[in-house]
Amino acid sequence: MGDVRGGAGDRSEARTGDLLLVRHGETAWSRSGRHTGWTDLPLTPGGEAQARSLAPLLAGRRFSLVLSSPLARARRTADLAGVTGAVLDRDLHEWDYGAYEGVTTADIRRDRPGWDLWTDGVPPGPVDRPGESPEQVGARADRALARAVPALAGGDVLLVAHSHFLRVLTARRLGLRPAEGRLFRIETGTLNRLSTEHGRPVVAEWNVRP
Repeated sequence: MGDVRGGAGDRSEARTGDLLLVRHGETAWSRSGRHTGWTDLPLTPGGEAQARSLAPLLAGRRFSLVLSSPLARARRTADLAGVTGAVLDRDLHEWDYGAYEGVTTADIRRDRPGWDLWTDGVPPGPVDRPGESPEQVGARADRALARAVPALAGGDVLLVAHSHFLRVLTARRLGLRPAEGRLFRIETGTLNRLSTEHGRPVVAEWNVRP
């Protein structure tokens, strides 16, 4: 994968905005630790409260672009947070966990001690859910960044999506391999901000709640 940072030498990118990442609010599966990829679950009442609590953090910002995962938990989070004009983008889908969809890490490790998503990947699931590697998720993140980064010249850009996808996207924005997303834990219903310092992307705020 190429460098998607757009560093100081990239004069085509006069960035003035920040890249804001929102993870959707809590679902029943996120609360219980089950891998939730393409299963389209609603927010819990607590997750809806988390989403509403983001509204003051986003109020008053001028967004040049808002992208959302098309899954209901992301769209509902955007709505409750007062976000308008979101463009649904399939590249913002959560990781395809294949046969591990709906399974907890603890359950997986009973059969595969020491298993780690970031290094060991997932076995294939049904025909329409073959599973993804970090590199495949990284390719989707790169495509999303290719749309988001140029829009930073006009203001902030907001992405509303999912934990593992946003962790991979953060790694790619910082010029790291997709698997280095393991370093950036993101909680449900939080705001995370990637900015720049001396022309290079940096983490400015993480897991922000009111």
